[in-house]
Amino acid sequence: MQYTKIGRTDIEVSRFCLGCMGFGKVTDNALHKWTLGPEDTKDIIAQALDAGINFFDTAMAYSFGTSEEYVGAALRSLAPRDEWVIATKYSPRPMAVVAEHPGVSAGAYISKCIDDSLRRLGVDAIDLYYMHSWDYATPIEESLEALNDAVVAGKVRALGVSNCHPYQLARANDVAAAHGWTRFEAIQSHMNLIFREDERELLQLCREDEISTVPYSALAAGRLSRKPGETSRRLELDTFAKGKYDATAEQDNLIIKRVSEVAEAHETSMTAVSLAWLLTKVTSPVVGATKPHHIEGPTAGAELSLTSEEISYLEEPYVPHALVGVMAQNRG
Repeated sequence: MQYTKIGRTDIEVSRFCLGCMGFGKVTDNALHKWTLGPEDTKDIIAQALDAGINFFDTAMAYSFGTSEEYVGAALRSLAPRDEWVIATKYSPRPMAVVAEHPGVSAGAYISKCIDDSLRRLGVDAIDLYYMHSWDYATPIEESLEALNDAVVAGKVRALGVSNCHPYQLARANDVAAAHGWTRFEAIQSHMNLIFREDERELLQLCREDEISTVPYSALAAGRLSRKPGETSRRLELDTFAKGKYDATAEQDNLIIKRVSEVAEAHETSMTAVSLAWLLTKVTSPVVGATKPHHIEGPTAGAELSLTSEEISYLEEPYVPHALVGVMAQNRG
């Protein structure tokens, strides 16, 4: 496994991050019905650690906080604290909630979110703490000040942001610099071989400003690891992913077929090819796993080198895509 640093910090992470959205308690009102319990969570995290993955990503929103609980318990039982890096995220308040509770400041809200995550994870400090999506209800100055206070207090080591436009990231870090506050060192956005809109501006901004790119949906919720027509439990049950990918499936399948061809040429998996391509673009892709053998994909992807001709062949069928998922939702 290869390693790198988060932004301009000294936090060393593996070139792949284990996405932990698939871990947590299943409830009647859960968005994801395919998540795993604590024992299965521990088994997969153990497999990841054995493969050299030291970077784990969760959020307060995943399975109503139980993802943080399962992941924290597993990591604490498997390895010393200095051998793993934990990232989690807080969910900004919707505008309607801010309007209904004007007396609750952004600082008080963010501080509570951090303390709750620390408790659920069972740690003294969060290594990388993200704003889960752009907070349209709160001036960025208020959010950054509150987040900086958490860094100064030793509760958070580094900051990141997820699901925002390049101009928002640039503006936020300009504000942080002007006030002497901690800047965003990483961004988590939606990027993979069949959704490449970040190549227009975001990746160049991050290269120039030394901001780490830690994209989610690295395998397009499994679509880039299976030939068109093949299925899985997640592909059948993940309605959120269907909303992101079904509308462009016909065009995307042209790329997926090429992934299969390149995989056959290398006698490796489609997962390895898709991830090897992504490693040529970003810092540390977030890859989910719901079975221990899913960890083999990132391991193979880290070892696979694609030629420039193969990269061009994989990229050539791509056409512009509309923003989907969180980025397409209404502000607030």
